[in-house]
Amino acid sequence: ISVMAALLRQFEAQIQAITLVPSDSGKFEVSVNGNTIFSKLKTGRHTDPDEIIATVKQQFSKEIE
Repeated sequence: ISVMAALLRQFEAQIQAITLVPSDSGKFEVSVNGNTIFSKLKTGRHTDPDEIIATVKQQFSKEIE
C-alpha cells in the first residue's frame, strides 16, 4: 500500500486508476498503462516505493517522447 500512496503523491495528475489485486502466491506486480514495470516473481525480490517511482518516471518520459 505504501507503493500506491507514493505513486498517487508523485503522479496524481497522470494516473487515471490504480488497482490492487491481493494474492497469496507471493505475486507483486506493478504495471503502467498495460506494461509491467516490476514483477516480484520475475526478480525474486521485493521493491521499495523509490524504485517504483523512478521506474514510473522513466515509463512516462518514454510515452511523451
